[in-house]
Amino acid sequence: MTVREVLTHATEYLGEKGVESPRLDAELLLGRALGLSRIALYTEHDRPLTGPELAESRALVRRRGGREPLAYVLGEWGFRRLTLKTDARALVPRPETEAVVERCLELLRGLAEPEVLDVGTGSGAIALAIADEHPGARVTALDNSADALALARENLATTGLGERVRLVEHDLRSGLGHDRFDLVVSNPPYVSAEELETLESEVREWEPRGALVEEGHTEAVARAARATLRPGGSLVLEIATPRAEAVSLSLRELGYTDVRISPDLTGRDRVVEGRRFRP
Repeated sequence: MTVREVLTHATEYLGEKGVESPRLDAELLLGRALGLSRIALYTEHDRPLTGPELAESRALVRRRGGREPLAYVLGEWGFRRLTLKTDARALVPRPETEAVVERCLELLRGLAEPEVLDVGTGSGAIALAIADEHPGARVTALDNSADALALARENLATTGLGERVRLVEHDLRSGLGHDRFDLVVSNPPYVSAEELETLESEVREWEPRGALVEEGHTEAVARAARATLRPGGSLVLEIATPRAEAVSLSLRELGYTDVRISPDLTGRDRVVEGRRFRP
């Protein structure tokens, strides 16, 4: 079979399985199997596949047809300037979270060597992106999942940021320390158990439930951050769009000032931030 024929069959198969973007996914999967870019697929569309190439492409397409997230099948995913390893140990880094990093970098502007705490780091996406784009930032990244931290360590090893990012297994219920950080950031679980059942199977059946389902995590981070932030330091939270106003009110009730809601790249309310009161 040629590249063109395999691409056509893969697209049809993924479409039948309910994949939202079957053509794009087929291109990316076939490109991974053959070691080709999407453009190169079309410049070589008449090239026959070898037996091993055909077996590899079919295996990848079959996984995606089972609704395994594309990022997990590919094994890596782009996040801002980084390419991160991705698998079922942590959530897929999403474009919405890039807006969180953007707000963090803006709040850190002017600080030469800020201390940053990332609560619930998962794959390490937020922590690594901040360290990558703010050359003086020192980031401590926490997670209570040993599996997620193992993935984050693998990502850290490929970035060259090892001296400025520290990964720690830690449970939020143990607190976060006192007056240590200029900024606390978190993408906490914010999907209700009821909502989870309505989400696409890629999320519902494959991504780690503990990183998805809200069980008071957002408020817990906000409460704990009051003690660990230095006076004037900032808290940045990723939130579910319908809860933006509720989370903003909660921050004000907890004593945060300069509370602000920011949109993601699609214009949906996605980030809530506040500042620890400076006496």
